[in-house]
Amino acid sequence: MKDVTIYTTKTCPFCYKAKSLLKKLDIPFKEISVDFNSELRADMASRAGKTSVPQIWFGDDHIGGCDDLHALHEAGNLLDALG
Repeated sequence: MKDVTIYTTKTCPFCYKAKSLLKKLDIPFKEISVDFNSELRADMASRAGKTSVPQIWFGDDHIGGCDDLHALHEAGNLLDALG
């Protein structure tokens, strides 16, 4: 299974929603908070091409944000993407 990394902030409801789905499915993840850390946020933006959170990766594959994660799950492709 690929490692899951999620960039978040403490005040983002979409971050909580994405993390909630991962927890519900027992998928371990590494959370990187970009609160008050311009270097981490710049790294995230450089990798994702976006500044919004959450930004989610499965290994080196950029999945996108919360809506993208939920769409993968609803389509039945989430576990395949992790494989």
